[in-house]
Amino acid sequence: MGEKVVERKELKGKIDVLKKRGKKIVFTNGCFDLLHIGHVRYLKAARAEGDILVVGLNSDRSMRRIKGAQRPVVPEDERAEVLASLACVDFVTIFDEPDPLVTIRLLMPDILVKGADWHQDAIVGRDIVEASGGRVVRVPLTPGASTTRIIERILDNYIGCRESPQSSSENVEKKS
Repeated sequence: MGEKVVERKELKGKIDVLKKRGKKIVFTNGCFDLLHIGHVRYLKAARAEGDILVVGLNSDRSMRRIKGAQRPVVPEDERAEVLASLACVDFVTIFDEPDPLVTIRLLMPDILVKGADWHQDAIVGRDIVEASGGRVVRVPLTPGASTTRIIERILDNYIGCRESPQSSSENVEKKS
């Protein structure tokens, strides 16, 4: 899986060692299907809240339950590798449940980060993190940045096109 993409049980041991060294563990989660600027800004803001950023990634099965049969566009292993390539991300762990509660209970992060679109009372794991002395941070979203918008833009621009963008450019070259 790579050194930054780690199964939950193995990650628990790594996190325990880091906590003993005084590191503040930040946890966030999501689907991160088509990585965009909103995701990058969100993850950078999450990382700024502590020393180590752990990203819980919804598995393909989990994502289908949440987003529907057409999702994900990008398979979980590829999404995990892309997230792990970001400098602000220290670890990625894939979870199969519809929400990250099991992962949060296992890792017991110091800081739980979610987007500002989540109401404080609706944030899964909030009670666990706060009860252990941790805190919850809601990060502002980047206006207009969403995977759904990217998919809609692609569909709007390419649905019904008889020619691929490559064949169109070839036709232009032939006419010249």
